[in-house]
Amino acid sequence: MSADTQQFAPGAPGAAPRWTHSTKEGLGTAYHTSCRLWFTLSHGIVNEIYYPTIDQPNTRDFQLLITDGETFCHEEKRDLQHDITYPERHSLFYKLTNTAPDGRYRIIKHICTDPHRPVLLVHVRLEVKDEALRGKLRLFALLAPHLVRGGAENSGWPCEFAGRRVFHVERERTHLSFGCAPDFTRRSVGFVGTSDGWQDLMADFRMDWEYRAVERGNIALTAELDPAHEEWTLGVAFGATAQSSATTLLQSLADPFERHREGYVRQWRRTEISEEFDFSVHTGDDGGLYRLSRCILLAHEDKLFQGAVIASLSIPWGETKGDNELGGYHLVWTRDLVQSATALLATGQRHTPLRALIWLGCIQKKDGSFPQNSWIDGRSYWTGLQLDEIAAPMLLAWRLRREQALAEFDPWPMMANAARYLLLQGPVTAQERWEEQSGYSPSTLATIIAGLVCAAECARERNAEETAEFILAYADWLAAHIEDWCATSRGELLPGKPRHYIRITPADPLAPDPHPDVDALDIQLANGGGKHLARDVVGGDFLQLVRLGIRGADDALVRDSIAVMDAVLHRELPQGDCWRRYNHDGYGQKADGGAFDGTGVGRSWPILTGERGHYELAAGLDARPFVETLERMSNDGGMLSEQLWDEDDFPAAKMRRGEPTGAAMPLCWSHAEYVTLVRSARDGAVFDRIEPAYRRYVAEPVVSQHEVWTFRHQTRRISAGKILRLVTADAAQVRWSADRWQTMHDLETQPSGLPSLYFADLPLAAASSGTTVEWTFRWLEAGRWEGRNFQVEIV
Repeated sequence: MSADTQQFAPGAPGAAPRWTHSTKEGLGTAYHTSCRLWFTLSHGIVNEIYYPTIDQPNTRDFQLLITDGETFCHEEKRDLQHDITYPERHSLFYKLTNTAPDGRYRIIKHICTDPHRPVLLVHVRLEVKDEALRGKLRLFALLAPHLVRGGAENSGWPCEFAGRRVFHVERERTHLSFGCAPDFTRRSVGFVGTSDGWQDLMADFRMDWEYRAVERGNIALTAELDPAHEEWTLGVAFGATAQSSATTLLQSLADPFERHREGYVRQWRRTEISEEFDFSVHTGDDGGLYRLSRCILLAHEDKLFQGAVIASLSIPWGETKGDNELGGYHLVWTRDLVQSATALLATGQRHTPLRALIWLGCIQKKDGSFPQNSWIDGRSYWTGLQLDEIAAPMLLAWRLRREQALAEFDPWPMMANAARYLLLQGPVTAQERWEEQSGYSPSTLATIIAGLVCAAECARERNAEETAEFILAYADWLAAHIEDWCATSRGELLPGKPRHYIRITPADPLAPDPHPDVDALDIQLANGGGKHLARDVVGGDFLQLVRLGIRGADDALVRDSIAVMDAVLHRELPQGDCWRRYNHDGYGQKADGGAFDGTGVGRSWPILTGERGHYELAAGLDARPFVETLERMSNDGGMLSEQLWDEDDFPAAKMRRGEPTGAAMPLCWSHAEYVTLVRSARDGAVFDRIEPAYRRYVAEPVVSQHEVWTFRHQTRRISAGKILRLVTADAAQVRWSADRWQTMHDLETQPSGLPSLYFADLPLAAASSGTTVEWTFRWLEAGRWEGRNFQVEIV
């Protein structure tokens, strides 16, 4: 558009841009991959619209303003009463009913996308109950673009395409077109907070401004819906040029809304759960949340980068976040992706889990690791390293093989590289599953051990028995030391229960103490949590040991740890039992109800209710109460939150006990936990338990024959009768002595069967307690000696 011919809106660049609340009540997309657009809903309106991929939001919100032109102007999201329903079973098609506070009128909106184009469609019907208002009400659409993840630097104009009155917005080669059938009657563009339509209409209940251009700012579009009608179809379309987005919009508006609705619903019906996997009788709501959760998980998969399932179509505490908050939760975490894929597999859906595994295989780094999180194209975002995320894809591969759903895909190269990384870099993780601490984590260790058992099973299927035994020997060593590394004997949180698992034993991941004194260490917690004795910080992370089959549900230490966890972390909410992550957690809504800003108070997580339900099931008890509690934790639109407010009602901050905080909502992990729990309840067994791990460590426990030494984890002492296994990344000659070099022995490392990984076993079974064993390496390829000695003491 030519700026010279436009009437520019004043007030550039507008208010500092912010995103909106994360507490969504709905989300949707067409099921067909040709429609690369997603939307979210809350407070009766549309929030973010994502295009062309699921990790790129382009709007802040899209709502209506309603005025009689004389006495009031209502803002749809703040002033009306909201109701949300799903008119079509098995479909993310929405009916929103927004009613005036005095009941004099209501607005009914049906929302979907074009089944095959990147167009959001909102069909609006005005129903006037008070005859005094008939013919007087005026409706205005208000849209806040935030193209390419940003509220700043947006430019927009009213314009005409094919004789139709639309808007055009652009930023960084992404274009938005906004129009209506029938056409808008009046249009204006403005800068948010100064010259936008909200400011205009709230001043005198009339649309006085008709600005023609806004450039490079935080902008809003305002348009009057033709008052000669009582029904309208609004469309928001996207494209690579102004012409392409306008063409897409007008092509979509050329068809009746009902035709789009039928196509949209027909697509979602293809995902309908088969009778074999309809577990409605094992739920408390006739399968309502189970079916919806499955759709939510399916909708979080990208359509260009298939298999990439993001964590959430929300931005936690988005109302306080600006353009510098690029990631939100619309990133892929390997751990969350595996949770979502596993849940879908539990419902009989095989295609998305397999695509997810292949996507993971393609973003795996050369060293075998996976990024902490990434954009859907595989580019890393945060740079942390979490060992459970290295192991989690191996669990998914095993589960797909168990369900005979791997098709022609061979996961072994990915599993072998991941196993190599874990053996060289473990067992201390730089970050545990909450992404906050380094050290020995019971949940991380559980995932590593289970993942390695899965890798060993895969090796056996390839007739690589020696490789399988090598992997299992390392897993056995880890399993034998879980309590040494993760349990205190001097806990002070619950009288009579001094021995229990702790949240994490702190350790430097690059130079860890291989023999930590769990009872003596301090831990500095993240998010302002303070410094505490590690032995007195507990969480439910140890339950992963039972869930994955590494420890039995009746293990005495597990039972005592549950007693401590319940005493410290349990909260009784109106919906039922819930738990916090750990004591002194700082990630959550502040005590005064304010948004988390780097410090706060960690609240109760629905995920943990599901995890407890899985434990109860493993212990032979009933998981149904936990299924029903999770159902009651969902909001009116069926969304499950990351966290719930667990203090008394705080009306001034709009916080109510048991209701969502400003954390992510919906959280795919929460919905995945619920879905998997329903399947587990139906089976009478934990769906994601790794059976060969359970047989090896619970049913018929093996005794570890080895102590393992690596350059990352340099064991200083081993028990008498054990074999000392040295694991290296390169082939070497090992020269060693058990009598202070009076005599020396040489042996060469052997290939492990994993890529570039070697080992040597020092035959120390006959060595007596008190013996010091020393050794060094001569690297065969480089032809040089290591230049230093290493040693262990036999105790």
